[in-house]
Amino acid sequence: MSTHPPLFRDPRAPVRERARDLLERLAPDERVAMLHQFAPAVERLGLAAFRTGQEALHGVAWMGPATVFPQAVGLGATWNDELVRRVGEAVGREARAMRARDPRVGLNLWSPTVNLLRHPLWGRNEEGYSEDPRLTAALATAYTRGLRGDDPVRWRTAPVLKHWLAHNNETDRDTCSVSVRSRVLHEYELPAFRGPVAAGAVAGVMPAYNLVNGRPNHLSPLLAEQLRTWCDHDLVVCSDAGAPSNLAGSQGYCDTHEEAVAAALRAGVDSFTDHGEDPAPTLARVRGALERGLLKQEDVDTAVLRLLAMRCALGEFDPEPPGAEDTGAAFDTPGHRALAREAAEQAVVLLKNDGLLPLAGGVRVAVVGLLADECKLDWYSGALLRRSTPLDGLRERFGAGRVTYAEGTDRVRLRCRDGWLSVPPSPPGGPGGDGGGGTAAGALDPALLRGRTDLPPLTVTAEPGAAAEFALADWGGGVLTLRAADGRYLSVADDGLLRASAEQPGGWVVRETFELRPYRGGRLLWHRGTGRYVTAPADGARLARDHEAGTTFTLETVERGTDAVADAARDADVVVVVAGNDPHIGGRETEDRTTLALPPHQERLWRAARAANPRTALVLVSSYPYAVREADAALPALLWTAHGGQAAGQALAAVLAGDVPPGGRLPQTWYACDADLPGLLDYDVIGARTTYLYFDGAPLYPFGHGLSYTSFAYGPLTAGHDGGTLTARCTVTNTGRTAGDEVVQLYARAIGVAGPEIPRPRRALAAHRRIRLAPGQTAQVEFAVPLAEALGCWDVAHDRWTVTPGTYGIDAGSSSTDLRTTAVVRVGGEPPRPRAVGSLRAADYDEQHGTELVDLTRERGDAVATAGPGPGELVFHACDFRARPTTVTVTAARAEPGEAEIVLHLDDPGGDRLLASLTVPATGDRYTYTTVRAELPEPPAGVRGLLAVLHGPVRLARLGFGGPSSAEST
Repeated sequence: MSTHPPLFRDPRAPVRERARDLLERLAPDERVAMLHQFAPAVERLGLAAFRTGQEALHGVAWMGPATVFPQAVGLGATWNDELVRRVGEAVGREARAMRARDPRVGLNLWSPTVNLLRHPLWGRNEEGYSEDPRLTAALATAYTRGLRGDDPVRWRTAPVLKHWLAHNNETDRDTCSVSVRSRVLHEYELPAFRGPVAAGAVAGVMPAYNLVNGRPNHLSPLLAEQLRTWCDHDLVVCSDAGAPSNLAGSQGYCDTHEEAVAAALRAGVDSFTDHGEDPAPTLARVRGALERGLLKQEDVDTAVLRLLAMRCALGEFDPEPPGAEDTGAAFDTPGHRALAREAAEQAVVLLKNDGLLPLAGGVRVAVVGLLADECKLDWYSGALLRRSTPLDGLRERFGAGRVTYAEGTDRVRLRCRDGWLSVPPSPPGGPGGDGGGGTAAGALDPALLRGRTDLPPLTVTAEPGAAAEFALADWGGGVLTLRAADGRYLSVADDGLLRASAEQPGGWVVRETFELRPYRGGRLLWHRGTGRYVTAPADGARLARDHEAGTTFTLETVERGTDAVADAARDADVVVVVAGNDPHIGGRETEDRTTLALPPHQERLWRAARAANPRTALVLVSSYPYAVREADAALPALLWTAHGGQAAGQALAAVLAGDVPPGGRLPQTWYACDADLPGLLDYDVIGARTTYLYFDGAPLYPFGHGLSYTSFAYGPLTAGHDGGTLTARCTVTNTGRTAGDEVVQLYARAIGVAGPEIPRPRRALAAHRRIRLAPGQTAQVEFAVPLAEALGCWDVAHDRWTVTPGTYGIDAGSSSTDLRTTAVVRVGGEPPRPRAVGSLRAADYDEQHGTELVDLTRERGDAVATAGPGPGELVFHACDFRARPTTVTVTAARAEPGEAEIVLHLDDPGGDRLLASLTVPATGDRYTYTTVRAELPEPPAGVRGLLAVLHGPVRLARLGFGGPSSAEST
């Protein structure tokens, strides 16, 4: 018998060989078992159980206390790649340290999120870095490099990017399909993923819930055609939770679950996150697919091999698994605490300053607002080890005696026919259940946490003196929270009783939000989490049962929040209003926002503060942008920061006091009003003219915006290229009296290029660098960027990435609109050829109106369909008709009875010219295509634009022009 360890245990062997060796030792049924998120142990081989998936977006989440860094959008606001790398390193070290004491902590980290922040109403805006693909890619590369570690072989953790692909809406997120044309795909969506994957620091991706071009992302052919071509190591694809069941469930894309799991495996999904910790349904579906011949054993083996390779890279199969000391594991170190504060400081963006800031020493400060004494967490946060609110930070910085506070909630009582709601005293002893959204105990799925049931429910008292006073906060849209005098929020647990029991609003289904709905001269208290009204019988307040009426309440206001804020403001030298959002309310996973407006309650608070004291600054602490035009016009100073984690308050105070210079920059456009926004499901940033790349309007604050307490001067910009690399350099000088951070932003734009006129970005970020300069200090900033990346675009006509010959402007400055210095570069080469017309893919249009992209077949390819009752139009520029074709064919499908018509027009010098009209008969199925042919009595000539108008429900796959003998294949 050999005494040599098996190859998969040899850390000197290549990872793929080790994984292959282990795969061959597994029995077929053991291999199938590896496909579920919770892979079982294999005791005969000494394999431990393994779980894919550990949330770690801005700190290790869901597993108890950990260092909490700023939200991802806040890290995006730092524009500091190296800082974000250090944050990733700290998170990776903490994951290792936490796993050493709790094996439930996973090392396959489902972070970061690289979906682009193209629409600020997206409920998960807090999870992304930026609306710009290259800034997102740079920061994601930095974060994943930190998570992965520097060892060339052994990975500290295995990061997985979320969510492939084009995912920016919570509304109907598992059933909606969004259209992503090829230019948007290649120029906007893919680069955010490609950057970190190509850098070699990513273990895999997670597909998104939605469909793209009619096909579920979990069946995306781009996983093979694009993603897995970008790096040399094996990438793991982990499904999103419950998404595999959606394929034959809510999406109805597959007829059976066996067909769905087979299609997902063939498309490239390796690990199935479904049915929680119970793998049985998934494994039964895989075995059923194998028995039906929908899958081959090689399909299973391919996926398992990738999963085993990832586990090998993490060191799991090494003879002596790495301990904390070997891997550099560390937890809650002084360095991590300092880094959390540094990241929070660098994330603060100064939006406006008319001289109010920085605050002078010795001032009396009133800090007011719903978030003035809050340190909010979000769904992907760990539990706090320590906590600093704006009030804490300002008191620490200026002294408790010089800082006053007013929250600004309305103090109210709820009266009914029999008296007032009252909060009974709590019984002695500790808590007997989980808080409203607390995760202090650590849970693999905090959605399973339930509210407390150990406290007595609210009762009704006839004694006015025993009536409870609640702090009422209106978070917008009529959504309220009610907090009792002991600091606990009203909440409803599974037993349906109304208690003052939650430390904070939270949970997958938030149990602490209500609405007061008018009813017969009073109000009904409606619980949003269950959709039921509250009733208050003698035995305690609870949710009304089926067919039971809710109790009618009268809202009695004891104190208005605006009065308390005004009183605090009058006695202060400066007022700091802290407004924003609770990340669990009114814009979060599963719920998009409906407006950019600041909630009216908070709007009233800043107005009350300013009316009492014009020296008022508004600090917005939020997961997303607001449209605050009137505040910008009325107030001398505004700032924004995302929820900044454990050191948020100290960081904000340091910036307000000038101890730390503000240097954050906006990672997305702040629009002036809702009318500036495209539709939530309109992903065509080119056609919708959205994001800073295409927006033609005047934003409230532009992409890259952020002010300083000092000033910077830019020297002349020089730029050039060698055919492969664009280089640019300029000097930047601090011309003020204090040290400051400048984010030097390099943009590129087309000035005059060859070929047809196509919509191009107004300018696009090519590179960036954050620098700190002392007063009078000058730095030379140099950039070197791949020319194709900086100046290239997707050539739809020829299905390739290209740099079009012509002249380009290169700009450097402090934001996308504050550009200080410019250079011009010229690119030579052959002009683009006209578009060949022998076989035109319909999805390769240049412009469209009234259409949507759909799946050509279930496996791959795109077609174009009419969207809505009216006709759809497709425009193709610069089509080459110099061969004077005499026939035209269209390849199309029509599932509906009856006929559709496709009318072709030519853009002739003399005006629009009807070229042909083709009738498409019913084909009986959306994937059954027919080819229809027509003669062209007057053959087109020259290079012309082509317009195709689609009348009636139809799917157009191709158009083709040729001679009499030409025929098109389906």
